[in-house]
Amino acid sequence: MEMNVSNNEHVDVAPKKKGGLNPAFILPILLIVGIAIYIFVLGSPNNFKEDARIAGQASVAFADLDAKELHPSSFMGIIYMGGPIVPILITFMITVIVFSFERFFVLRKASGAGNLDNFVVKVRSLLNQNRVDEALEECDRQQGSVGNVVKEGLTTYKALAHDTSLNKEQKMVALNKAIEEATTLEMPMLEKNMMILSTLGTVATLVALLGTVIGMIKAFFALGSGGGTPDAAALSIGISEALINTALGIGTSAIAIILYNYFTSKIDGLTYKIDEIAMSIQQSFAEFH
Repeated sequence: MEMNVSNNEHVDVAPKKKGGLNPAFILPILLIVGIAIYIFVLGSPNNFKEDARIAGQASVAFADLDAKELHPSSFMGIIYMGGPIVPILITFMITVIVFSFERFFVLRKASGAGNLDNFVVKVRSLLNQNRVDEALEECDRQQGSVGNVVKEGLTTYKALAHDTSLNKEQKMVALNKAIEEATTLEMPMLEKNMMILSTLGTVATLVALLGTVIGMIKAFFALGSGGGTPDAAALSIGISEALINTALGIGTSAIAIILYNYFTSKIDGLTYKIDEIAMSIQQSFAEFH
């Protein structure tokens, strides 16, 4: 009966673990933002020399102009010359930044209110003295994913301690199962959206490679056109487009991979803390009950 109460607590807590940003809603917004940055920020007439602004008559979008008429006067103008793949890469970069901040705050909240190492040491010390109620109070103060899992384990610990219908081995199995279930409920919140960072770490490079290939195609086309006289402007634009896409893709991919590995290590650290206290709970129960 006590175990049924514990399971009801799981049902009450589980919906709260679905926090974080919803990719299906956020990603289209970020794509719109990326395109807007490309058109209105990078493509601003102020990023190009006067003759280009005159050719565009200041009010005409640069997308309607021949690229050879544009002469960047700033770094943002140079990035704009990277072509239609650039807004996609900008969207990738913004996505990495947004979901990295989201993961940072979620994982910080999952660590709890106090120092996690101190919490682990204190709970283990209390369990060694069979002071379960005080350990539960520490969980209430700590909160976070680790605190929630430990609290669930300790609640089951107290329930099993007064259960006379099970033998010791069955109680140990039930205690271990309760801790595993509580951990399973917490993990989706910790790992949510990590796949986005992992995917962009690879996809950004591939999309940049597509932009690079397109730029090189334009460059070689310029070499082969003009009846033996290469179009120098078109050639330089094609090469610059290829290099700009390469740089944006490599930069985005590198940042995504670094942040993915960082957050993965943080999640592994939280999981290790949970396993550490879970072992102490089981050892304490085996010793005192």
